[in-house]
Amino acid sequence: MRWRALYEPCVLGVDEAGRGPVLGPMVYGICYCPLSKAENLKALGCADSKILTEEKRELIFEKLCKETEYIGWAIEAISPNIICNSMFRRQKHSLNQVAQDSTVGLLTKAKSSGINISEVYVDTVGIPEKYQAKLSEIFPEFKITVAKKADAIYPIVSAASICAKVSRDTALKGWIFQEGLEATSDDFGSGYPNDPVTKAFLIKNIDPVFGYPQLVRFSWSTAGKILQEHSALVEWEDEEEEESGASKNTTITSFFNKVGSNKRQKTKHAFFTARNLAVSDLL
Repeated sequence: MRWRALYEPCVLGVDEAGRGPVLGPMVYGICYCPLSKAENLKALGCADSKILTEEKRELIFEKLCKETEYIGWAIEAISPNIICNSMFRRQKHSLNQVAQDSTVGLLTKAKSSGINISEVYVDTVGIPEKYQAKLSEIFPEFKITVAKKADAIYPIVSAASICAKVSRDTALKGWIFQEGLEATSDDFGSGYPNDPVTKAFLIKNIDPVFGYPQLVRFSWSTAGKILQEHSALVEWEDEEEEESGASKNTTITSFFNKVGSNKRQKTKHAFFTARNLAVSDLL
């Protein structure tokens, strides 16, 4: 815990990395420091992470980590599975909602940690005025400013952006494929849908039945289009016919069931357990 942040009023910034790519996690980051030390962030080189080289971002991140007396930061990595499953719910949970939930969660953790938060600056998701009103209602004790391109305006948001971006890059470089693929970050490119290397990776590593490895956000239109073109066609039986038929016909396996016999426990395929998928009671 940074002791100065417990007593002095602090400024806190929020930003993300990896919102647009079809590959990898989306990472949200916060960075905070006492208001009296806010100008020091400029001297450390904090600026919009998108205009900095990878080497420059890593250098600034190292500086942020060394200034433990007055600077603190935290991140939340939102996996591709969580993003996709949220967007494919019966009641769709949009990417904006996922992002806003992460912001609220990180602010809540900072507050519960005892950080004396006074001012909060957030890079917007959606309409700035509506987002600011929402956050201000949840955290009325903070002076909250939500703005477009906040990472280019407020150094504390730039610092949060750098923490998020470096953390995401590190996650991609060290990504371990549970599916057994042997690929590095060089093999799948930038991860953005318009990158030819990324598209080639998607086509090459698609399973005709199970689809993509967990690195891929299969809810993205780019991934969906490739799925339609390169995966096996699945035909679903009509649910009403199946239900009516089940009440009239006896399955052949029922003749082999013994009264009082122990039924073998069915285990889910790893594909389903890894994605927290289950048969819905509503079906």
